[in-house]
Amino acid sequence: MPVLVLASTSPRRRELLARIGVIPARIASPDIDETPRKGELPRAYVARLAEGKALAIERAPHEVVLAGDTTVAVGRRILEKPADEADLRRMLGLLSGRRHHVWSGLCVVGTDGRARVRVVDTIVAFKALSAAEIDWYVESGEGMGKAGGYAIQGRAETFVRFLSGSHSNVVGLPMFETATLLASAGIALG
Repeated sequence: MPVLVLASTSPRRRELLARIGVIPARIASPDIDETPRKGELPRAYVARLAEGKALAIERAPHEVVLAGDTTVAVGRRILEKPADEADLRRMLGLLSGRRHHVWSGLCVVGTDGRARVRVVDTIVAFKALSAAEIDWYVESGEGMGKAGGYAIQGRAETFVRFLSGSHSNVVGLPMFETATLLASAGIALG
């Protein structure tokens, strides 16, 4: 019977898996270079990182590895995690009043050793943000450590005027695609 290894230390990903009754047998932290390559588009970036993370984890024959990577993109520009509060303000300014894409790459390496990769795109539109709203969000600290500088499952949800696609994708793990990939690798939902 295959068991799941989650190649992520993200508490959000563990919470999302728990919602569908999937508890990893172990958690592993992949160590790969996450720097975007020159000219790399967001879709290719998240696919490469998800696969790289999954393949970086040592796997026993009975283990299935799940890895994911999520990024926010304004056009072709990838918004990584903010470096500091000034960078977070810059990102919120870029997102203010516009649509952007939240891309997630998923990779499952099954007991057969084959890597299966999927990419999910969700379109999100923020309302125009006032300076006071940006201050309020930056001061909360919630956006630090998050791709694109925001967490939709928190205060930033008040900024979202439109969303097309998977809400769980924006949180960090598109559940429909995750459940499908896990089932294809023999991991049963609880």
